[in-house]
Amino acid sequence: MLSFFEARQLLLERVEPLDSESVALGHAAGRVLARELVAPSAIPPFSASAMDGYAVGAASLRGAASWELQVTGESRTGRSATPLVPGSAQHISTGAEIPAGADAVIPRELIDASESRIRSSEAVRPGQHVRQRGEDLQVGERALAAGTRLGAAALGLAASLDQTELTVARRPRVTILCTGDELRRPGSAAVPGKIPDSISIALAALAHSAGAVVTVGDFVADERAATSAAIAQALNGADLLLTVGGVSVGDHDWVRPALENQGVELSFWKVAIKPGKPIAVGRRSGGGPWVMGLPGNPASALITFALFGLPLLRALQGDQSPLPGALRLPLGAACRHKLGRLEFSRARLVPSAAGLIVLPLANQASGALTSLAWCDALALLPAEQESFEAGSLVDVLRIVDL
Repeated sequence: MLSFFEARQLLLERVEPLDSESVALGHAAGRVLARELVAPSAIPPFSASAMDGYAVGAASLRGAASWELQVTGESRTGRSATPLVPGSAQHISTGAEIPAGADAVIPRELIDASESRIRSSEAVRPGQHVRQRGEDLQVGERALAAGTRLGAAALGLAASLDQTELTVARRPRVTILCTGDELRRPGSAAVPGKIPDSISIALAALAHSAGAVVTVGDFVADERAATSAAIAQALNGADLLLTVGGVSVGDHDWVRPALENQGVELSFWKVAIKPGKPIAVGRRSGGGPWVMGLPGNPASALITFALFGLPLLRALQGDQSPLPGALRLPLGAACRHKLGRLEFSRARLVPSAAGLIVLPLANQASGALTSLAWCDALALLPAEQESFEAGSLVDVLRIVDL
């Protein structure tokens, strides 16, 4: 079996980004920029005051122990400033243009002012309280790199550069197929031997969070012909096919042979992790859609998709940061686990006097959605270590970062 890190690297190094499209700025939140944004204009576009006060020429006041200037005008926001009369001052508002001939702003609270004159003993240096033209961005500088996932601040920056559209990666198309004769739709009539499907809604939510467009297919019966037909149809038009269950070696597990019949070449099958060892990942030959065969147990399916599927979806969009960052935190209590596989232990982050600690939850069963719903982190327990004392440092992935 591959290690977790070997399998993830093998997956991501083979990803080719999807094609791109233009979208209106107001619809670009959460999308990934496919073409870098170069500043067509400077930010700020003109030198402006950072304070309410008076614009002056600093050179005219150099060396004076105290000084007095006549106020000859005003520079207001939204208007072009008139040049400064030499040896005078102009009243100026925050954000207003610095008038020609001025190179400094004196805050109004530092001076004595009458109706038409100001006086002070404050030293004045050139450039004080002035936001210089192009201080944030010069014309031609890169404003946003390709691969940036567009959040609020990035969209604000694009708007400040007069952009109305951005070129972004196309959203990945994800199809979800849940296999199993035991499944029924939530809210449908209870039937002996059947359980409500809890996985497809959760997988769809995770895929949506990574920017995907999701289609959930009908349940697939545990029969060879039905599995083959469903997979053949689902591969058409998908960038990523997620299958749930039927990927192991049971008598009714038909997913792997059905994938192979459709020309899907598996990059790996089984990874040394807990939960989620029986995961199959591959791609249809000739640059076709990706396929991820997830285990049938709910917690296993969701954790393996979060660990492998979400980075894959981000990479398909050219996201420059497809992997979550890990924290290094102490365990709040002693714990043990079986040797041989890296365990992603469902845990809670708890404040303490010394800072955050991580507490693994009691129920780590592969089918337990309770502990997955209640956790806010995954603690990584290394494969080669069996017991951990309280205070031991472990890597931690926050659920919100997955």
